[in-house]
Amino acid sequence: MEIKKLNIIITLGLVAIIGILIAQLLWTRQAYNFEDKKFNQKVNIALLEVVEKLSGEQTSFIQSPVQNVDNDYYVVNINNEFDPTILEYYLKTEFTRFQINTNYTYAVYNCHSDKMIYGKYISAHQETSKNKTINFPKHENLTYYFSIRFPDKMTYMIGSLKFWYILTFALIIILLVYVYSIYTIIQQKKFSELQRDFINNMTHEFKTPLSSILLATESLNKQEIIRENSKLQTYTSIIINQSNKLNNHIEKILNIAKNDAAGLSLKTEKILLLPFIQEIAETMQQKNGNLTIDLNIDNNTYVIADKFHFTNIIYNLLDNSVKYCETEPNVSISSNKDSKGLYLKFKDNGVGIPSKNIPQIFDKFYRVNAKKNSEINGFGLGLFYVKKIVQQHHWKISVENNQDQGITTTLFLPFSK
Repeated sequence: MEIKKLNIIITLGLVAIIGILIAQLLWTRQAYNFEDKKFNQKVNIALLEVVEKLSGEQTSFIQSPVQNVDNDYYVVNINNEFDPTILEYYLKTEFTRFQINTNYTYAVYNCHSDKMIYGKYISAHQETSKNKTINFPKHENLTYYFSIRFPDKMTYMIGSLKFWYILTFALIIILLVYVYSIYTIIQQKKFSELQRDFINNMTHEFKTPLSSILLATESLNKQEIIRENSKLQTYTSIIINQSNKLNNHIEKILNIAKNDAAGLSLKTEKILLLPFIQEIAETMQQKNGNLTIDLNIDNNTYVIADKFHFTNIIYNLLDNSVKYCETEPNVSISSNKDSKGLYLKFKDNGVGIPSKNIPQIFDKFYRVNAKKNSEINGFGLGLFYVKKIVQQHHWKISVENNQDQGITTTLFLPFSK
């Protein structure tokens, strides 16, 4: 993915999550204001009911006797004497009826002296207790009042909006995880680009002296003195063969680095499977005289694949079967079908793979830590390339150990829907 496109996706995702978070915070604030307003309304109505009962249902107030002095503080005027025990009973009854389930304090005042006569803290779950009777001094036009305060109102409001706060907290966590994920992706992309640039530079630097070695050796091999000396001819042949092998490894690394950067471009076509694999098998047997390949493939089996890359898949699988075999290599290639697709199996008699290492054999640069592997040159790119091509074709590949010896590699080619 290009850096420009990645930056656009990251920016859009970040803006979207921040927008959702801001909207959530605004909704939470609006919900809090709504709950606060509803709470005040319930308290006012409940206190009016208390006034009505304390006044013997004979109220004559021009203005509302309930005044909301502060957010959690209310003052209630009463034109009558009342007992704190009765007041407490009515407060509990009305607050319970209006579902005001929070702690509060009340205080009774003599407005003639403007002093508190009695006060008490009431828990939401506290039972009614008997209190002493308070007698107010009688005086003409004297107004008695009491006050109510809700010290835990904030906690009560937050508890009633618990879902909103949990949702907001979850969105903040999601935003932090998103930012961390983006940071990790960017770091991984930088590392991947650095690795790819290193591989490209390294392989290009190798190809120049390697080409010179091949040209010089091929020119040397044509000299008369070399042709007359069988030992020298053997040495030059070894140099040419090993140089070609190294050149193939370098090309493979370059192709993988190129494909990682730009992606594979497949040119699929219809391939008759049996003659196609026969041709590859014959080529492999010419290079390895002791290799035996048994084919059990139906004559009319066709596949849709990129011919070049499919050839490389089969070549890599057969080449591994030859390299990782301690006896004369034998490979059995068979095919069978079911309702889902075609199964192409490669069964060999090699050294096998430890079960714990099978999940990693398709990883880039991975090689099983075994004695046989240390004797074989390679970069751990063959099966990585095979896996990449298989995925690009939307196929599947699996490997399992045989009961006797060797492994069986299965390519699954699903039928087109």
